[in-house]
Amino acid sequence: MTQPRGDQTLSPGGGEGQGEGATVEMDRPMRLVDSHCHIDGPEYDADRGDVVARAKAGGLAKAVIVGLWRGPGDFGWALEVAAAEPGWAFPTVGVHPHDCARVGADDWALLEALAARPDVVAVGETGLDYHYDHSPRPAQRASFERQLDLARRLGKPVTVHLREAQQDCLAILTAARAGEGPGGVVHCFSGIRAEAEAYLALGLHLSIAGIVTFKTAGALREAAAAVPLDRLLVETDSPFLTPVPHRGKRNEPAHVALVVREIARVKRLPPEEVAAATAANAERLFRLGA
Repeated sequence: MTQPRGDQTLSPGGGEGQGEGATVEMDRPMRLVDSHCHIDGPEYDADRGDVVARAKAGGLAKAVIVGLWRGPGDFGWALEVAAAEPGWAFPTVGVHPHDCARVGADDWALLEALAARPDVVAVGETGLDYHYDHSPRPAQRASFERQLDLARRLGKPVTVHLREAQQDCLAILTAARAGEGPGGVVHCFSGIRAEAEAYLALGLHLSIAGIVTFKTAGALREAAAAVPLDRLLVETDSPFLTPVPHRGKRNEPAHVALVVREIARVKRLPPEEVAAATAANAERLFRLGA
């Protein structure tokens, strides 16, 4: 299951995963892609340039910036952030399940227009979140189906948010044949191996975030170990889900290297191999270019 966005607080501190204050070897360069981050948000207004510079210095070749509806006529700043970093940042646009019940007809039309732009690489994140139910479940399902249809018509992949709605999400994705054509990704996957296998069977990719470094994430590590390397993406979901050893601080795209290293550990592969494969997968799925 994926984790919430927006109203979620930043990860609390407390020696999880590799442990408080653990160090991570960074001696070998890796080519990385963060497949899902929110650095267009106000959390980065004061130092966005520094955040981008740190990411690039750490080997982050590209980043997918997720643009979401915030209010009437407002889909955030993902398009502007991407325009300021051509060839490095790539935007998506979508309506999050938390907010879908508040979106009016004009903004649904605006979503269609924005998603059709050639610089927009995916529709979403969209999906279902039955943990908070900020929007009624029927509205969430209708929004999800609407955006899956939009992605299909535009020939673009879809980025899926899922929390505590496994059965309905699988049913909607299956009916939409979402894994075919341009495909899509279940972002911030944090479920068990059987759930991973269900999404893989549909033809979807899975993206793993900093949760994999948490001490309590044993089941996720088991699932990650079993996901074929050619169907795996990595992400930060910045500013959320900060990995060990930085929990309690704002997350940022440079930390995707920590996700790669933990996945490499459980897969018993060199980190640079996992980095290269997940970067290539993201570039292929989102058509990010060479």
